[in-house]
Amino acid sequence: MDAELVTPPRAKVVIVYLGPVAPHWEVRHVSGDARLVDEFRQRVLARLLMLPVNDPQFRRNRERVIRDAEREGVILEWDIPGSVD
Repeated sequence: MDAELVTPPRAKVVIVYLGPVAPHWEVRHVSGDARLVDEFRQRVLARLLMLPVNDPQFRRNRERVIRDAEREGVILEWDIPGSVD
């Protein structure tokens, strides 16, 4: 049985909810490849920037952001005040 190759993370970001007044989101670079994070940030903001946390589209777009991070090897941390997940 072949062991699954584990690749180390390429970057880490924190996605911060700024509150109910747009823009709602900020993507903070914690570590890793700055170019990768800049490109990832652009995609995240395209999906989330104008969506507050309580918008039904947020949940679907959050899942897309998570899948994108997994593909790119980016560790995600979410900072959403009042959120339990």
